[in-house]
Amino acid sequence: MGTITRSLANNITTSGVILPAGITNASVSAVTSFANASSGTLTLLSTQTASASATISFTTGLDSTYDEYIFKFINIHPATNGAEFTFNLSTDSGSNYNVTKTSAYFMAIHDEADTFTVLEYRTDYDLAQSTSFQNLARDLEGTDADGNLSGSLTLFNPSSATFVKHFISRINNQETSGASEDNFIAGYGNTTSAINAIQFKMSSGNIDDGIIKLYGVKKS
Repeated sequence: MGTITRSLANNITTSGVILPAGITNASVSAVTSFANASSGTLTLLSTQTASASATISFTTGLDSTYDEYIFKFINIHPATNGAEFTFNLSTDSGSNYNVTKTSAYFMAIHDEADTFTVLEYRTDYDLAQSTSFQNLARDLEGTDADGNLSGSLTLFNPSSATFVKHFISRINNQETSGASEDNFIAGYGNTTSAINAIQFKMSSGNIDDGIIKLYGVKKS
């Protein structure tokens, strides 16, 4: 009896139920879904790594499979000091990124010297029925090699043909001044067409480095 078989056998109860410890990548191969899996489970759909990239686009994976999609931003470093990290949505698989959006934007800032704090709403970064790219983080530190941003963006039910498409984002970044900036953005794409692609880019220069992961959240 092989190691994997013994492990699986040791995790089967007398009534024939397989315990959670018996289900691993080694014991189960090429499984795409479990019918009775708990709702709310994150499923990694794709990963993209920036390398002096003008844009990062996801043109597949956004469909009716999941009601909620989460993008995770990990150590996104701009090539240009003071750049802004932005995104836009598409209804035509990425031919155009120009969905009309309305949003709200506020942020908190605290500097390293503990001498400066801010909590404010930013009207210059919100949108009102605009097709422009939505700002997610501002005044990014690009000169220092360790400057970056990390956070997430959640897009709800992008395939709906009935409702507008809500999104919520929270990102923390190092400012050019060295301060920590916590950005809160929420809004909606004002369309009942299905959103099937999304693009991320800097307002100036490339995305020098960093990882963006796309997850789907299992339907209830």
